[in-house]
Amino acid sequence: MPQQAITKHIEALIFSSIQSISVQEMLLALNILFEEEYTEEHIFESLATIKEKYSRDEFAIELVNLNNGYQFLTKKEFHETVNQLQLHRSKKKLSQAAMETLAIIAYRQPITKLEIEQIRGVNSDYSVQRLLEKELISMDGKAETPGRPILYRTSPLFMDYFGLNHLNQLPQLKDLNKEENTIGENEA
Repeated sequence: MPQQAITKHIEALIFSSIQSISVQEMLLALNILFEEEYTEEHIFESLATIKEKYSRDEFAIELVNLNNGYQFLTKKEFHETVNQLQLHRSKKKLSQAAMETLAIIAYRQPITKLEIEQIRGVNSDYSVQRLLEKELISMDGKAETPGRPILYRTSPLFMDYFGLNHLNQLPQLKDLNKEENTIGENEA
């Protein structure tokens, strides 16, 4: 199959994927569908073509490498427009409790529900369940402690949702402790 045709199939795969799609997933789909032996070189050549195509001003989206995969995202200059739509879809927003729980899991993973509750000081059953339903967290086996409680960690969808490639891209506490975030006067 000509490279141009492969590129269209890869573009369709990326467009139809809810979260980022890896090169390996693209290879698997193409090799099964066409019963040919495509290589990563074929995929990367197509990805370069697609990236160049969507980098032009006529498109509001671009191809982005996220979480070891590829996804179409809105270009930065249209984020405010899309944000307006998201503001009206409040049912999809996470509650304050869910955001607190998600932050604890992101920074302390893998972590048990008991550990989450000890940090938050309240029952976190509902928040954990909602985060599981939204697929922002996943179960990661069981702890080697009495009772063998379930361990939780962030999911690949979490990485996509927050635009991260690696967990080390999460803001560090020292970055959040700025003067404008303090209350009252600083004592010298």
